[in-house]
Amino acid sequence: MSLQIGNINVKGNLILAPMAGVTDLPFRLLCKEKGADLIYTEMVSAKGIMYNNKNTESLLVVKEEERPVSLQLFGSDPVILSETAKKIEHLNFDILDINMGCPVPKIVNNGEGSALLNNPKLVSEIVSRVVKAIKKPVTVKIRKGFTNQDDNAVDIAKVIEASGASLVAVHARTREQYYSGKADWDVIRRVKEAVSIPVVGNGDIFSALDAKDMIDTTGCDGIMIGRGVRGNPWLFEQIKKYQETGIILEKPTIEEVVQMILRHAILQIEFKGEYIGIREMRKHVAWYTTGYPKSSKLRNRVNEIDTMEQLEILMKEYLEVCYEISNDLTHDHS
Repeated sequence: MSLQIGNINVKGNLILAPMAGVTDLPFRLLCKEKGADLIYTEMVSAKGIMYNNKNTESLLVVKEEERPVSLQLFGSDPVILSETAKKIEHLNFDILDINMGCPVPKIVNNGEGSALLNNPKLVSEIVSRVVKAIKKPVTVKIRKGFTNQDDNAVDIAKVIEASGASLVAVHARTREQYYSGKADWDVIRRVKEAVSIPVVGNGDIFSALDAKDMIDTTGCDGIMIGRGVRGNPWLFEQIKKYQETGIILEKPTIEEVVQMILRHAILQIEFKGEYIGIREMRKHVAWYTTGYPKSSKLRNRVNEIDTMEQLEILMKEYLEVCYEISNDLTHDHS
């Protein structure tokens, strides 16, 4: 299954969702390697780019080997968004996405992110201005609605299509739900039936079977995976394998997990330096080892490390603990 987004042809339908503090360059490269077909950056503030905020610079770095990449902007001022789009169009990304789904109070209280769902007129003005400002395809990510009573994704998606966007991604939860409760995939199906641009479904994809179910029940053109891939870039590989062969791959061995953690850490250090890189690895190590033996003990210890060397020693010790446990189990069964 390939995905046509404006003039960009994406070779498959598996998409890495934009996640603040997660989908930085190092993690994106690992997901790409494991089979993500389209990669979204962390969301970047249009105002931040406009006013040359230092923190936004690293967020705009895109490597050739991760493309096609969708760069995600957030903001609520149509002029600032369209001017920013023009200002950065020469950069190494392929698609520009506008965030209309972020539920975080700081963003919403500024009238940005999912707050835009309350204002179809503004949605229309933002999308049409940005589409006119640049040649690259423009897409939008939305939610089911703002409050649990609102369910206006279909209307908003129609506005987005009419304003010239090339794709809409739907997180099947309301802003009020944040990430809790179950995603209502039916809203993805209804959006898909209402518009003719590609529709990407997002919400509750944690396994290869989830991905199949979402496509079967909604008819969506692509699957966007967010929290399901934290600490588990292998999920892309598992879904792909299942799509192609019907085979469900085993979860990675603890050796593979440790290897991935160390590679991830090296990439983090190359990109952000050891001080920040290793600190940012702490949460990733917690995600990577969830569901493996003695992982809560490891999580406590990882919060105390500051260097790559300490991480290497810690992971070596962790592997030894895991081997002991599996040896004990083998003895018990023999």
